[in-house]
Amino acid sequence: MQSIHISDSNNSPAIFFNTGLDSRSFARTKMSQNLIEPGYIVKPDGSHEVWKAAGVEETDGIMQVWGPLFNGKRLDLLINEISSLTQEDASINALQAIALWIKAKMFLGDTRSVFNPGAAFICADNSKSAYPKDSVFFSPENLSNRCLFIEGTEVDRFNSPDLLGLEAAAFCAGVMLYIIFAKTHPYPERTIFQDMREGIFMPMHLAVPDLDEKLSGLIQSALMLPVASKKPMMSAIDILTEILKILVNDENKLTAFSSLFQTVSAEKSKQIETEKNRYLLKQNGYVRTKRFIIRNKTILTGAVITLIFLLIIVFSTIDNRNHRPTTAGMYSDSVVFAYFNAFSNLDHMFMEACLWGADRSDLNAAISLFALVRTRQAYEFSIPNPVPAAVWRDNGGELPSPNVFGVTDLTVTHIGGSDENGLIIYRAEYMVWSFIEDYPLIRSDIITLRLDRRNNWRITEILRTER
Repeated sequence: MQSIHISDSNNSPAIFFNTGLDSRSFARTKMSQNLIEPGYIVKPDGSHEVWKAAGVEETDGIMQVWGPLFNGKRLDLLINEISSLTQEDASINALQAIALWIKAKMFLGDTRSVFNPGAAFICADNSKSAYPKDSVFFSPENLSNRCLFIEGTEVDRFNSPDLLGLEAAAFCAGVMLYIIFAKTHPYPERTIFQDMREGIFMPMHLAVPDLDEKLSGLIQSALMLPVASKKPMMSAIDILTEILKILVNDENKLTAFSSLFQTVSAEKSKQIETEKNRYLLKQNGYVRTKRFIIRNKTILTGAVITLIFLLIIVFSTIDNRNHRPTTAGMYSDSVVFAYFNAFSNLDHMFMEACLWGADRSDLNAAISLFALVRTRQAYEFSIPNPVPAAVWRDNGGELPSPNVFGVTDLTVTHIGGSDENGLIIYRAEYMVWSFIEDYPLIRSDIITLRLDRRNNWRITEILRTER
C-alpha cells in the first residue's frame, strides 16, 4: 500500500500520509509538529496556494495525517511506468508530467518545496478534482519523506544534498529525464552522493546517442551542477527554460516524442560505442583508484612516509659508499705507509679500506680508542685528543708521553713478490706508542698485499712479532 494515498475522512475524500507510528511513538517523535508544515498546489496559470494538514486519524493503530484532497498521480510512479506500458506511451506521460513539474517549480521560484518526485502529484484529469487539469501538488517535505521512507522508496535518488532552490530542481529534472531516455538511473551504485559530487555517470551523449543533441547537452549540464570542479556555464534557470522549450511547443503541448531523436549513421554509432567502452574502462579505473586512496588514506600516508624514509636511508648508504675512501691509484708500498699513518690518526675508515681479509686488531684498537676518547670528552671536557706519535716526535718527543698514540720510526722493506704477479710482501718495522703508556712497543710485521677485483692494492695478511 502506498504511504501517501487517497481515502475517506468523515465520509469525504482526503489525501492521507501514513506515518507508520502508533500513537505513543507519534507523540514521542513530535510528529505533530509536521501538521503546520506547508505543501503547495501550483495551477497551470502560475498561481499557487498553500496546502496544510487538517488533522490526524488513527487507523488500525497507525497514526495518519490527512488534509484537503488533491486528485493526482505521483510523479515517481509515472516514471516507473516506462517498464510496464508501451515505451512511447509511458515516456509521453512521464515527459508531460516532468514538464508540468518543471513549470510549477519555476512558478514557485525561491519558495522551498519538496524535490523528490515521490512527493509530487500531477493532476492529469480534473473530472474528480477541485483543481484544474495539469495542476501540481508538492506535499509537505518532512511529512512526505517520512512516508516514503516507511514505504521503502529511496527518497534521495533524485536529489543532490549540495544543491538548493532552482539548482536542485534542475538536477532533479535532469535525473528524471535521464531515466526516461536512458532507461536506467544515472547513479545506480550505493555511493550515489559521492557519484553526484564527482560527476560519475555515463555521459548522456553516450547513454542515448540518438537523442536530440541540444536536449542531451541540457540534461548533461543539469547532472553536472553538483560537481564543483566542472560546474556548467549555464544557470539552473536557463537549463530549465531551455528544456521546456524543447519539450513543449508553441501551443503549450508536448512536442512529438519522435522529434526528440535524430538519426545516427552506422559509422558514428560505431565511433560512439568505441568511445563508450573507452570511457567505461578509464572511468572505472579512475574511480576505483581514487576511492581506494580515500578509503586507505591513513595507511597509504604511512606507507609513503616509510618509503621516503627507506629511500633516504638507501640513497644515504649509496652516497656514503660512493664517498668511502679506497686505495685506488696507490702503489703497494704507499698503501703500507698510508695504513700506519691512518692508524696514528685514528682514521679507521681508511684503515678498513686498506684491509682485505687481514688481521683487524689494529683497526679494532683504533675504533675502540676513538670511541673511548669521544665518550670521555662528553663527560670530562678536560680530556685531550690523542697526539699523533709522528707529530709528537717532530716537536721534540719529550718523555713521558701519556697522550701520544701511533707509529714512529717506520721503515718498509720489500722482501718478495712483484706487481706483475699481483702479490707483494713487505717487512714493516716501527715503534708503536700507546695512549696510556709512556714507552713504545717495538714491532716487526710481515705484510702481504694483493690486487683486489678492481686492481687496487690491499693488505691480505699481517704476521706480527712484538717486543
